[in-house]
Amino acid sequence: MAKNALTGLVALMVLGALTFAWLGPRSGDPAPDVALHLLDGEAVPLADYRGGPVLIQFWATDCPTCISEMPELVELYETLGPQGLTLVGVAMEYDPERRVRNLVDRKGLPYPIALDEGARVANAFDNIRVTPTSVLIDAEGRIVWQRIGLLNFDRLHNEIRNLLPEEQSA
Repeated sequence: MAKNALTGLVALMVLGALTFAWLGPRSGDPAPDVALHLLDGEAVPLADYRGGPVLIQFWATDCPTCISEMPELVELYETLGPQGLTLVGVAMEYDPERRVRNLVDRKGLPYPIALDEGARVANAFDNIRVTPTSVLIDAEGRIVWQRIGLLNFDRLHNEIRNLLPEEQSA
């Protein structure tokens, strides 16, 4: 009986560690202090986007799920960007710039896209390796959540509206 209890306890500890590793930073943790190297050549510190919610979308040109949700990300950006949302796509380090630019042009992405040379941004967000991974950051620069996989855009719209300044979200 004691052996079963010990096995159960070890299994719970392993599950807890895996969950923490899988989910990444905890809600309320400060977003890392990283510079985003945008396709236009500008390097923008993530902290420059404080004052409104920020959605960072890690994606890859060979990720079907990433590509399938791009039209909804464009709609999200066009709807909530004027109200204070910042959306930044981060292309994974293994994507050549030429391929990233071609996809951005083909999909007509209006929001900023960063190239993650050396995986600096992905590593700063607890070694992101799976795409798509989305990170929502509040106006004070704290991580609200980090998710892997396809987003629920109705829920996301509501969550972001709740993070917008009161006069903007009405």
